[in-house]
Amino acid sequence: MPAKYTFVKTDSLRLLCLRDAPPSIGPYCQATKYNGTIYSTGCIGLHPKTQEVVDGGIEALSRRIMLNAQAPLEASGSSFDNVVKVTLLLKDLKDFAAFSVLYAEYFKVEAKPARSCVEVTRLPQNVLYEMAFIALVE
Repeated sequence: MPAKYTFVKTDSLRLLCLRDAPPSIGPYCQATKYNGTIYSTGCIGLHPKTQEVVDGGIEALSRRIMLNAQAPLEASGSSFDNVVKVTLLLKDLKDFAAFSVLYAEYFKVEAKPARSCVEVTRLPQNVLYEMAFIALVE
């Protein structure tokens, strides 16, 4: 069975290119691991196998984003419990509450991570949201 991820190592920097998450749209990996910290690129609601935006409305799209974000965390030996910062980009701030309900299911720790939320005009693949995070590795 092939590995679920590839680490490209440059000194103490590791670039994480995952097979269980959608490939990056540009010339970058899904996450970078450095000095016990994981920095993700933006996670959007693409299915990893089809590269298509998932159908099913806000809930399905939100869940796919969280699953795509979970892949680099698990591959690095971390989890949502270790996320310290989230950046959320939304095409419409009216979707903030709906996304936050599902978001809370994944961040079960008492002290939720710091989060920035910004309304933007456009996102890749014309998706409604994009999420990036910074997490610690225990």
